[in-house]
Amino acid sequence: MSQERIYIFDTTLRDGEQVPGCKLNIQEKLRIAKVLEKLGVDVIEAGFPISSPGDFEAIQRISKEIGSTTICGLSRSVKKDIEVAAEALQYAKRPRIHTGIGVSESHMRFKFKASKEQIIERAVAAVKYAKTFVEDVEFYAEDAGRAENEFLAIVVEQAIKAGATVINVPDTTGYCLPEEYQTKFEYLKTQVKGIDKVILSSHCHNDLGMATANSIAAIQGGARQIECTINGMGERAGNTALEEVSMIIKKRFPEVYHTSINSKLLKECSTLVSESMAMPIQANKAIVGSNAFGHSSGIHQDGVIKNRETYEIIDPLEVGVNESKIILTARSGRAAVAYRARALGFELTKEALDKTYQKFIHLADQLKEVNDKDLIQLLDKTRIFNLA
Repeated sequence: MSQERIYIFDTTLRDGEQVPGCKLNIQEKLRIAKVLEKLGVDVIEAGFPISSPGDFEAIQRISKEIGSTTICGLSRSVKKDIEVAAEALQYAKRPRIHTGIGVSESHMRFKFKASKEQIIERAVAAVKYAKTFVEDVEFYAEDAGRAENEFLAIVVEQAIKAGATVINVPDTTGYCLPEEYQTKFEYLKTQVKGIDKVILSSHCHNDLGMATANSIAAIQGGARQIECTINGMGERAGNTALEEVSMIIKKRFPEVYHTSINSKLLKECSTLVSESMAMPIQANKAIVGSNAFGHSSGIHQDGVIKNRETYEIIDPLEVGVNESKIILTARSGRAAVAYRARALGFELTKEALDKTYQKFIHLADQLKEVNDKDLIQLLDKTRIFNLA
């Protein structure tokens, strides 16, 4: 069975940077863009050019220095936005303008105060105008997650006729259930003329904690581009996490889909974004959190020591993490204590281990975690029993 390519569109530098307090300067943006290129992302959405002189300059710098990756600039369905985006992208080897408009009842009534006919007219005009500057034009149907599928299909069909090469169907508010979101893509695949000529794209937010699940559902519904961010950075509760969706594709659908992501660089990229944005990664964050490959339960530790795959579906080395961690707590068993002791140079007999473990349990009850220094001190005190 031949694999289908899933394109990875990274918007860390645009949607990710919209998190309060996470503003990046030009040098930080350029550094992250270079790491994203090395990581293997297909598209870097470098910013929203008209939003500020700093964003405009950053996109120009990135366009000049990134060679193998498509560089994308966001715009509203406004002529000036599109003109500024085109100017910012003029040095890009592979430029893309990302333009669009809201299509849900809420957006049409309250944000644009426009009729359906006016929304279609503005969508078509924006795509056509963007097309005069670049060949690669992505159209976003904002708040498609809450839009009527019938109207969404009409707008999408008109955007394709106008020249769009990629159609973004965003779940802007993180509202959809996976099956609902998948159905939207399936509906478009069957109801829109010319849909086979474009790439369908998913852009999910995490307001209800379903961004990654919805992105996978979108792939199953026909999407072939996933818009995501490193560490799931983004507005409100964030976006689809690049590291999550890329590893799901790699581990669960290896014979069906593939991406260009070099997963061994995920941890490095995650750390860079976290430090640059001064946004710590939660310890239990999938793939890149400090506890993602940590084991503190005695039952789990024993299983992992015997065979890593007992409790780990990903080899830490696959994502750039050196090794699994056996964390000693009051929940740890003898196997974990012996394992950590051996790593520190102590080979314990059964008698020595029994004695050490009794003292360890009392110490662990007093501490949240027994670190190497604590364990060495404990072993030194009971050295008489530590006979190989």
